[in-house]
Amino acid sequence: MRTNRLLIVALILAGLLAPAKEGRAQACTALGQTPATAFPVCGSSVFSQSSVPPCSNGVVPAPTCSGDGVTYFDLNPYWYKFTCFTAGTLGFLINPNNHDDDYDWELFDVTGQSPDAVFSNAAQVVASNWSGLTGNTGTSASANALYECASSRINGRITNPPIFSKMPTLIQGHQYLLMVSHFSGSDQSGYKLSFSGGTASITDTTPPAMSSASPICDGSRIRIALNKEMACSTLAADGSDFVLSPLPAGVKIVGAYAVNCAGFALDTLVVVTNGPLSPGDYSITTRSGTDGNTLLDICGTPVPVGQTAIFHMVPPGPTPMDSIAPVGCAPDVLQLVFKKEIECSTIASDGSDFTVQGSTPVTVIGAYGQCDTGNRTYRVMVKLSAPLVKAGSYRIFLAPGSDGNTLVDECGFLSPPGSLPFTTGDTVSAKLMTDQILLGCRADTIIYQYPDADGVNQWQWIFDGTDTSRLENPPPRIYSVFGTKNVQLTVSNGYCSDTLNFSPLLGNAIKAGLEVPNILCPKDEAGYLNKSTGDLNSFTWDFGDGSGFSGATPPSHLYPLTGIETVYTVTLIVGNAIGCYDTAVQSIDVLRSCYIAVPNAFTPNGDGLNDYLYPLNAYKADNLTFKVFNRFGLMVFESHDWQQKWDGTFHGDRQPAGAYVWFLQYVDHDSGKPVFQKGTALLIR
Repeated sequence: MRTNRLLIVALILAGLLAPAKEGRAQACTALGQTPATAFPVCGSSVFSQSSVPPCSNGVVPAPTCSGDGVTYFDLNPYWYKFTCFTAGTLGFLINPNNHDDDYDWELFDVTGQSPDAVFSNAAQVVASNWSGLTGNTGTSASANALYECASSRINGRITNPPIFSKMPTLIQGHQYLLMVSHFSGSDQSGYKLSFSGGTASITDTTPPAMSSASPICDGSRIRIALNKEMACSTLAADGSDFVLSPLPAGVKIVGAYAVNCAGFALDTLVVVTNGPLSPGDYSITTRSGTDGNTLLDICGTPVPVGQTAIFHMVPPGPTPMDSIAPVGCAPDVLQLVFKKEIECSTIASDGSDFTVQGSTPVTVIGAYGQCDTGNRTYRVMVKLSAPLVKAGSYRIFLAPGSDGNTLVDECGFLSPPGSLPFTTGDTVSAKLMTDQILLGCRADTIIYQYPDADGVNQWQWIFDGTDTSRLENPPPRIYSVFGTKNVQLTVSNGYCSDTLNFSPLLGNAIKAGLEVPNILCPKDEAGYLNKSTGDLNSFTWDFGDGSGFSGATPPSHLYPLTGIETVYTVTLIVGNAIGCYDTAVQSIDVLRSCYIAVPNAFTPNGDGLNDYLYPLNAYKADNLTFKVFNRFGLMVFESHDWQQKWDGTFHGDRQPAGAYVWFLQYVDHDSGKPVFQKGTALLIR
């Protein structure tokens, strides 16, 4: 049950509960089970996971569920990455191999962000479903909400949200991560994931191809860049997917390997020869390798046989800084990119190879590389003394460091001193939003606005968990049902983001209500109870007899003696400070008499006149007992409710005409004194 999600996950992560086939739950290390190694997918294939190894990377944000007290984990996950090539809605289905399994999922927009930002940036969440129901899940055109939270227990009953969520709208050119989490526990039987039903396209129809080829150092290695990601498994390790021309004497292709094959896909590879290349022009051409194919993209489309890339071999030279990776929010680490691999041992760990100058003073305090198994890297990380939290322009400089050199590339050349520019953005605050509440009698209007500040250019509003807007100033929200509303705003300027949850109160609902006695005896005073609700400042009473009162609590009221039964209509009109009013109405029946008496005769013939024998007007009789006896002393009727009447029968048999003795006993409601009466009544037929 999802109500125990936090406890169960905590115990699993602590190793106190052991998932099936594993001694303890652990951090995810298998390919595809972390955001950084997500499976690349396209919309034209069905992706099958035969099993789901138990692990977890940690907590993921569930912004629309923040008030339910549940912590949401990517428990036993697989991650999938894709790009939107045509904007529209995303339809997908997760079909468990065991339909008693509970699968959850969450979709993130990770455009321009590190994959691991999904664990901290709530603004990336696009849609989710954490329902505790088992079986198929995903998105549906008939679903009502983009976000479904965990199942909950209310007053001892389990409430399960729908297992399908509304199809989210994807943005063309944006990158997405889909997390599929298996919550069910020990049964890791797997599932199938398919994409259909939506209008968006996540299938890259660009024909796969080589983008460029370039020699590395002496040309014994040739780096090939691809125009899109290809499946790592389709690269022949012996290099037979490629032909080199012209082929120098004694030189041949002997192998090929992927560069940074992040789990399943590569976009760069290296073809290896058994010797160097002399200066000149060369071409490298694709062919079907010993594995029976050329390279295949994620959707299985091959690079055409016979495609050629031209490169020029020149004597190798130094490698300058090429570029700086996009700078995020309040950066305290800069990422430098080089065209050739850098020897990690030549990076001064104190950062003295680098200095930064710009809008605000900043000091470099360290540097390191993202080093591969050969202790080389294309990326050098430069650590700053403090985050850059203001928008500004900067430049990073490379010069010899405390180790006496700059950086040494894979060919043994020193990188020349140089510099690269970069810019930063302001940190942002969602708290800058304003809301103007316009109160009305039948409906309230709230106008939300966000000022032009800190370069904010993205807004996501979520109203009461379902209604959304991506406008800076969304259309006014009109509410006919008053009370507390739940609003979430996430803002971003492309560098930084911030999320605010707040609950505006529409407290102007008013409701008139009153309580009066339904029946009143003559000379009894009527008491009036005001049961109205809301922020009220006016009360107008009409007692129905020409008199009234202005105020919240009216005094008791004595109605005039008319000698006949009279019904009075009591009206209460309440109002508030903005001129809204509501009315409540109730009737009081003032009786002609409350004198208790038993008739001396009755005629049970069904004509509606004197058909029954009972104590009349016994409104003020407590603990009443009324009994009737025939002339032989047999009790033919007994009642403890004065409105239960004798119809002249006994066990369904009509009793003969004649005199009957009755006994009446009760306690007077006003005086508390016991009363006992007896007499006779004539049954006439």
